[in-house]
Amino acid sequence: MKIVHLTASAFHGGPERQMLGLARHMPRGYETLFLSFSEGGRCQAFLSAARRVGVEAVELEHDTPRFGSAKRDIAEHLRRAEADVLLCHGYKADLLGRPAARRAGVPVVAVSRGWTGECFRVRLYERIDRLFLRWMDRVVGVSSAQAERVRRAGVRADKVRVIHNAVDPERFAERDPRYRTKLMKSFRSPKSRIIGAAGRLSPEKGFSVLVRAAEQVVRQDPSVGFVLFGEGTARAALLEQIRAAGLTGSFVIVGFRNDLDRFIPWFDALALPSFTEGLPNVVLEACAANVPVVGTAVGGTPEVIEDGMNGFLVPPGDADALAKRLLDLVASKERMRDMGLAGRQKVVDQFAFTTQADRYCELFDELCRGASGRTIDEPDTDDEPAAEYGDPVGAAPSRIGVDGEGREAGPDAGHAANTAPTDEVTMGAQCRS
Repeated sequence: MKIVHLTASAFHGGPERQMLGLARHMPRGYETLFLSFSEGGRCQAFLSAARRVGVEAVELEHDTPRFGSAKRDIAEHLRRAEADVLLCHGYKADLLGRPAARRAGVPVVAVSRGWTGECFRVRLYERIDRLFLRWMDRVVGVSSAQAERVRRAGVRADKVRVIHNAVDPERFAERDPRYRTKLMKSFRSPKSRIIGAAGRLSPEKGFSVLVRAAEQVVRQDPSVGFVLFGEGTARAALLEQIRAAGLTGSFVIVGFRNDLDRFIPWFDALALPSFTEGLPNVVLEACAANVPVVGTAVGGTPEVIEDGMNGFLVPPGDADALAKRLLDLVASKERMRDMGLAGRQKVVDQFAFTTQADRYCELFDELCRGASGRTIDEPDTDDEPAAEYGDPVGAAPSRIGVDGEGREAGPDAGHAANTAPTDEVTMGAQCRS
């Protein structure tokens, strides 16, 4: 069976790690092809990583705002590859991949990782994406919480599946002590405990709340240091907040690092102060590295973190609660050890890529059994989406600073209506064994 992934990858981040992990763990008999919009050439970081592990990866010739050409390009690749299923990642892939798959007679699945609402333009894109999800053959939510959001957006319940994000625990099996030294050198004075955080520096990630919590933690225990990995539009404001709080010696922003995996095992705790999440990769990675987590009870985070077992859950926006639980955690080496071990066991048992691959195989097999001769009511037109839904869709994400996942584009980005015109399209894909 040939599975084609369509994405708009401007850098190699969390969604890309999920795609590669799935491709590498698919059983014998399943082949993978990655197609990515160019994103000004930035897609090569991900496509090169895919090729290094032996997966075919292609940069598409056409990109937005040339919608008609892009759809024809995708459809031609699907036909040439004799694709059995198209798997779309992000709103750009959803909007262009769905009509292309219809042309090629291929079932189409959208993977919904979450909606950031990061800025006005992203909110518009995401609103249109929620509309288009209703016309997919299936929609995968990466957590039960995200699947519920998809259903609330109007997608029929029988189309929605939950397939969790996954992690490879073996990536964290060996710890390099040089990375603990690098963390320590980030501070002007020695620290006995390091609380790490990572993500896009944008308002929905809640890092301003973490700074307020850090102020309380450091006031009670000056030996605790905070390290934040990531880049984004909120960097300048966060640096000013850190300076105003008198935390310049205890809270550092180190920027985007390709080797974040090497640092995570040396955190004493991970803080996740987000206001919204799908299922955060960094939480899975921390658990895999035996690092306990203090995170907000949003999105899929409570599906990984059991309060009091492998970490603590706090309400979003509550700096006092976040500070208290961080202090409770780092005050006890035994508690950190026990919660870290419990977290690793949880991801080994429930969030392995082999489990994820099995669930996707079940989904693909289900779609292919029903694909031949199936009739679906589906809009399919060469008109630009902007002509029907307004200007925002016509702007190329590479020019507005976001990619097709609603993330800031570039290497430093760190980790409407209910009806539409329909045409009857016969799905003629025949799945191969």
